[in-house]
Amino acid sequence: MNYRGLNVLVTGGLGFIGSNLTLRLVELGAKVTIVDPILPGCGGNACNIDPVRESVRVIGADISDAAQFRDTIAASDVIFNLAGEISHLHSMHFPERDLQINTVAQLRFLLECKAAARGVRIVYAGTRQVYGKPRYLPVDEGHSIEPVDFNGVHKYAATQYHRMLTRTGDLDAYMLRLTNVYGPRMALDAVCQGFLSTYVRRLLLGQPLEIYGDGRQLRDPVYVDDVVQSFLIAGRAQGTISRSFNVGGPEALSLAELARLAASAAGAPEPVLRPFPDDRKNIDIGSYRTDNNRIGRELDWSPRVRFADGIRRTLDFYRERLPHYLPTGDVGPVCNMPEHSGAPRRLTYAEVARHS
Repeated sequence: MNYRGLNVLVTGGLGFIGSNLTLRLVELGAKVTIVDPILPGCGGNACNIDPVRESVRVIGADISDAAQFRDTIAASDVIFNLAGEISHLHSMHFPERDLQINTVAQLRFLLECKAAARGVRIVYAGTRQVYGKPRYLPVDEGHSIEPVDFNGVHKYAATQYHRMLTRTGDLDAYMLRLTNVYGPRMALDAVCQGFLSTYVRRLLLGQPLEIYGDGRQLRDPVYVDDVVQSFLIAGRAQGTISRSFNVGGPEALSLAELARLAASAAGAPEPVLRPFPDDRKNIDIGSYRTDNNRIGRELDWSPRVRFADGIRRTLDFYRERLPHYLPTGDVGPVCNMPEHSGAPRRLTYAEVARHS
């Protein structure tokens, strides 16, 4: 994991995981360049890199326009590819938007990497959503690929681009399939980005937590510091058998238990159960738990932060910095569900409550 003096490119580096990774890379002595256009709803926030703002270079470009920063790609020793849209719900409402961001842009970027820096190490942020509704638990990398939404389909296509170009020797890519990631620097000002950011947002706004369904579905959230460690290890890995790895948390808890622990950490009332909205019921995968054996065996990685501790750290982070992550007044988070014009808009808090 020696990064001192290396030129490192982080796509999506102003977003949640990308910014946390950037901060750690700077600590390790890397020379970091971020590429991030701050697309509405995708989580980019310039405040995320405040502690290292003077130590990193930021290019405000989309990865689909990678020719604009070809020299940066050519000079990179390692590329961490975290650009993309993560909302499963938005992908169902706006599949062509998701296709453009998560597939077309990725293909253009990788072809530019092939031309400018053949054989460069790339670590791609994939998703466990490619597996769809699990046939068995825990889910290992041999599980069938059966995504239930366009986001899973498009992210899997991008994974296959990385894999194919690695087989041909044009790239040297590792793909990490992440479960629900949480922690400091999550986007709270964008709706439909996952239940954990919704939990944190509602708790910070003094709103009760709501659980869809009976709350028995299992999840294994993974704290962002653990995820960053998995990327760092993959970025310098040598001689592994595999190229795709699941990355999940240390424990599987029901949604009801996760909500209870989060509410307890915030001193909030007990969560309440709500019926599943129809648009979410169709893409719900039921229970999920990650099998981390492969990444533990080949990369010597394992998650360390349990949810009760991680959610407390997360809430503490936002309490000190809330104005940077949630607007105040009559308007709420940015909605990246475009109107007919295609332009994003801000929601009222009443609308946020409906989306949450």
